[in-house]
Amino acid sequence: MEQRWANTSRLTINEKQFIEEALRSEIRVDGRRLYDYRRLTIKFGREDGSSEVQLGETHVMAFVTGQLMQPYRDRPNEGTLAIFTEFSPMADPSFEPGRPGEAAIELGRVIDRGLRESRAVDMESLCVVAGKSVWAIRVDLHIIDNGGNLIDAANIAALSALSTFRRPECSVGGDDNQEIIVHDPEVRDPIPLTIHHFPIAVTFAFFHEGNTLVIDPHYKEEAVSGVRMTVTVNSNGDVCAIQKAGGEGILSGDVMRCLRIASLKASEMTTKIKAAVETYNAEVALKKVKRHPSLIAQKITVPDVEMKEASFQKTKELSADMENSPNQTSTSLTTTKDRDTNASIGRPLNWDPYSSSAPAIVSSSTLPELVGTSKDANEDQMMQTDEEYDPNLKKDQIGSATGVSSGIHKQNSPPKSLKDAVKPKHKRKKNAERGAR
Repeated sequence: MEQRWANTSRLTINEKQFIEEALRSEIRVDGRRLYDYRRLTIKFGREDGSSEVQLGETHVMAFVTGQLMQPYRDRPNEGTLAIFTEFSPMADPSFEPGRPGEAAIELGRVIDRGLRESRAVDMESLCVVAGKSVWAIRVDLHIIDNGGNLIDAANIAALSALSTFRRPECSVGGDDNQEIIVHDPEVRDPIPLTIHHFPIAVTFAFFHEGNTLVIDPHYKEEAVSGVRMTVTVNSNGDVCAIQKAGGEGILSGDVMRCLRIASLKASEMTTKIKAAVETYNAEVALKKVKRHPSLIAQKITVPDVEMKEASFQKTKELSADMENSPNQTSTSLTTTKDRDTNASIGRPLNWDPYSSSAPAIVSSSTLPELVGTSKDANEDQMMQTDEEYDPNLKKDQIGSATGVSSGIHKQNSPPKSLKDAVKPKHKRKKNAERGAR
C-alpha cells in the first residue's frame, strides 16, 4: 500500500492522464500489448539453490538454504518451507531498512501460499527421523530493483532456486539407530527437492472501473490502477491461490477471464523455467567430469592402432621368413625397390628360389657362378616364376632340360645362363650339337 502511494506521488497529473488514455486505445507506455510479459531472464549462481531473475526493469535474487530441526508436533513426518523477503532502499526510495513493511509482508504471504499450501514441494521427503529431525527449507528473496510486478518476478526466482537446490544425503546409524549422519557432498551426491508442479503467479491490473485489463503491470501502471489481483496457477490449470489488493470490487466474469489467461501464461513460464534449469544442470554435470580427469579414458584414434598392429604383424612375418630359410645367402636379398617390383607382378615377398620345393634346374657345380652376380640371380628368379605360374610347362620338359644341361657341363662346355634352360626343345638340341662338334 505504501509502495503504491509512493509511486503515485512520483507521477504528475499529465503522466497519469496520458497512461489512462493510452490504455483506452490498448497502448501501453513501454510498447507492449495488454496481455504481454516483459522480457524474462533467468540466471543461476555458482552454488546450488541461488537464482537471479530479471523481468523487465524488476530485478530479484533468491537463495535457498536448509538445516536439520525438530518437526512440528501436528506434522512429525514433514519438513518445513518458509519464505523471507528483504526490501532494500536501493531498489525503491519508498523501501525503508529494518522492519519489513506492508509490501514485504504481502509479497511473502502470496508466494508462501502458492508454494506451501499447494503442496508443490514434497514435504514428507524432507523427513529424516519421524518426530525427531526433518529438513527446514528457507527461501530468502532480495529485491534489487523495483520496476513493477514484484510478485511475479519473486515467484519465478523462488521456483528457479528451489529447482536447483541440493540437500546433503543423510543416513541413520548408531547403536539405537537414532544417530543422524550427514554425508559430505564429495562422498555422496546431494539430493534435489521433489517438486510436483510449478505454481506460477500472474498479476493483473484493472483500469477504467474494470473495463481495461493488463498483465504484468509496469510500476507506472501500478501507480495509476485502482485494483490489482494475483492469480497463482500451474500448467495443468489448477488454481493454487488468489490475492486481491485494492478497495474496488471485481466482477466474477472478470475473475474467470483472468483464470483462463493465467493458465496459458503459466504453461509458457513453466517451459522457460524448466529449460533454464536443464541448461544449468548440464553445465554442473560437465564441471564434475572436468574435475576428475583421472576418470576420463585416454583418446586413441583408430588409424594409430591399425598402423601399430600392421607394423607389428609385418615385423613378425619377416622374422618368421628369416627362420624358415637359414641357408639363404646375402645375395638373394633384394633391395626395397626390387621387392616393390616383384610384388607388382604377383610374386610373394617370402619366395626362396633355393628352397627344397623349387625344381632342380641347374647342377651344384654351376651354382656359385650363377649367384656370383645380381644379374644371374634375377634371371634365376624369373625362371622360377615362369615354372610356378606356367601350367603348360610339364615335368618331363623340366627333366630333359635338366639332363641336357648336366651333359653339357660334363663335356666342359662354357657355362650357360638360366635362359637356356627355358628355351624351346629344338633350340636346346641345336645348341647341344654345336657344343659336341
